[in-house]
Amino acid sequence: MDLTINGERQNFDAPITVEQLLGKIGLDPRKVAVERNLEIVPKSEYSVLALDNGDTLEIVHFIGGGAPDEVLAKNAVPQIGDDSWEVAGRRFTSRLIIGTGKYKDYETNRLAAEAAGSEVITVAVRRVNLTDPDQPMLVDFLDPKKYTYLPNTAGCFTADDAVRTLRLAREAGGWDLVKLEILGEEKTLYPMMLETLETTEILTKEGFQVMVYCSDDPIICKRLEDVGAVAIMPLGAPIGSGLGIQNPVNIRLIVEQSKVPVIVDAGVGTASDAAIAMELGCDGVLMNTAIAEAGDPVRMARAMKAAVEAGRDAYLAGRMAKKQYADPSSPLAGLI
Repeated sequence: MDLTINGERQNFDAPITVEQLLGKIGLDPRKVAVERNLEIVPKSEYSVLALDNGDTLEIVHFIGGGAPDEVLAKNAVPQIGDDSWEVAGRRFTSRLIIGTGKYKDYETNRLAAEAAGSEVITVAVRRVNLTDPDQPMLVDFLDPKKYTYLPNTAGCFTADDAVRTLRLAREAGGWDLVKLEILGEEKTLYPMMLETLETTEILTKEGFQVMVYCSDDPIICKRLEDVGAVAIMPLGAPIGSGLGIQNPVNIRLIVEQSKVPVIVDAGVGTASDAAIAMELGCDGVLMNTAIAEAGDPVRMARAMKAAVEAGRDAYLAGRMAKKQYADPSSPLAGLI
């Protein structure tokens, strides 16, 4: 029997079920999701579904896991005097979300996540390595009992690919809190907003809780919220550019109009960028490259944590009014 698995032709003795195939490859059925001829195979059918000659299979794993029920229950109860934030019924105290790409190794990623004090990390759905199914996984370094894993559609340039990816992610681990991004082209990695809007509505109707990477257009952000987005994530600048917040006016407008969390996603380069995002009133900041490609990722993660906290405090304190002319700190009356 010829099967195409993750793009590779392979031969197996027939008959064979999905569960038997995974066993021959050396994969734990509990840790993967299987797609057969573009249709997701429910885990309950692995042991009974016999494969046919010529079937095309995608076998993916989720690099990480979701927060367990006891962690979510703990986070759902706000503490007196805290400054926590909430998305889709989940409560967090850290406002710094970090990614898990571009690090030199998983151990550096672990140390950076700890230094950042993050509670949420974004992760990608990828094909399993058929030649080495026992290779280390992110979940071995970042404990899913400690972190909430946020599946994303990084690298998806079509709505179909994004929906397919998130359906596989949910099948792999049951996660429904997800991050949607549909990219327009490779040079800027700007989002395709019409497709993003339509896909947000589709995923919401399927029971997903969708946090959406989007442009910094207040009008489109309002539309995203109207169709069910649980968080609005406008870019500060192009993904991975490190240019910082390019349009603070629009970010502020989005914050003012939104009833769901607003999280700056993409473009942060250094700690001052994160502080600016928080001073604008954002509920959080998501970053990856700014930490992962820093000279010292762990130290930068600490700096980002401090910047997010300082920016949040400054926003809550309320900055002084800007004035056209000087205003002396000490009274001029009574001078000697």
